[in-house]
Amino acid sequence: MGLTSNAQDAFVTFDRVQKSYDGETLVVKDLNLQIGKGEFLTMLGPSGSGKTTCLMMLAGFETATHGEITLDGRPINNIPPHKRGIGMVFQNYALFPHMTVAENLSFPLEVRKIGKSDREAKIKRALDMVQMGSFAGRRPSQLSGGQQQRIALARALVFEPELVLMDEPLGALDKQLRETLQFEITNLAHELGITVVYVTHDQTEALTMSDRVAVFDDGRIQQLDAPDTLYEEPKNSFVAQFIGENNTLTGVVSKMKGATCEVRLDDGEIIDAVPVNVSQVGERTQVSIRPERVEYNPERLTEGAHTIHAEVLEFIYMGDIYRTRLRVAGHDTFVMKTRNAPDQRRLTPGEKIEIGWRPQDCRALDA
Repeated sequence: MGLTSNAQDAFVTFDRVQKSYDGETLVVKDLNLQIGKGEFLTMLGPSGSGKTTCLMMLAGFETATHGEITLDGRPINNIPPHKRGIGMVFQNYALFPHMTVAENLSFPLEVRKIGKSDREAKIKRALDMVQMGSFAGRRPSQLSGGQQQRIALARALVFEPELVLMDEPLGALDKQLRETLQFEITNLAHELGITVVYVTHDQTEALTMSDRVAVFDDGRIQQLDAPDTLYEEPKNSFVAQFIGENNTLTGVVSKMKGATCEVRLDDGEIIDAVPVNVSQVGERTQVSIRPERVEYNPERLTEGAHTIHAEVLEFIYMGDIYRTRLRVAGHDTFVMKTRNAPDQRRLTPGEKIEIGWRPQDCRALDA
């Protein structure tokens, strides 16, 4: 998809944008971001990280304290929300309860002075897109949560906007329905070629739906990358901890060796890692290893892999995988995930084992 970093090709641009509510504390700090036409970009982060404020500034419900936001090449800071031509979907549906589904969808078209026959055709098309064609005459109170969210989505798409903003739209739905709608929203966005800016604190949602993900913390983008890069190559400890499950071991860099570095863990064990946020001997570091990269079958470990002593604390059968909690280098929260396969034996608490991983799967990040 259009993964742009060139401001000339960007459809949405945040240029040195800041936001403060009290004139002192910055909720958004010096944000520079370009979003390509037709791109599905997710803003992901914990509560208070600045992601929703960015969405609200783009929608026009908040004003930037500093900097400029442009849409398709034109500055929009002073354009009121209803004139920005942006579709919006929120967690609470925001449907008009006294109107039928068709009337809810007709509203944004009437505001835009679209004639009756065109309105009817557009409403039918939008309802068909979200598989709600037979619900035109119902009221919101006669619909389930999932159906209401489909109508809210249809209402955001009915006037054919080029940009749609979504703020935690699936937050109130159960897991299975959320997964179905994640898939449908992504497909619709790509089919229609619309640009979507999506806000969530759910990392799985961000990884499965997006072309790129901007991870927010403390008013800044900590990392902006494709989902697989974000997961496999976190740039700092915050991103490593926030995206997916992650093991952390602490230590000091004892040797720089070009593409890798040697880390002496706090209990004295020596391991190799890829230096990401470290550049010299003596630096404190947090080493990050994903649970599914850890092995305990020696024949599965490639040459050059590290092995380290571990004690089994907890073994959990989860159907497709086994999740084992281990004591490693003085840490009791080290997790190993192994596939439920015929050659993987079940481990018992108290058992002492050797575990290992490839040096390239181990990243030396900021302490």
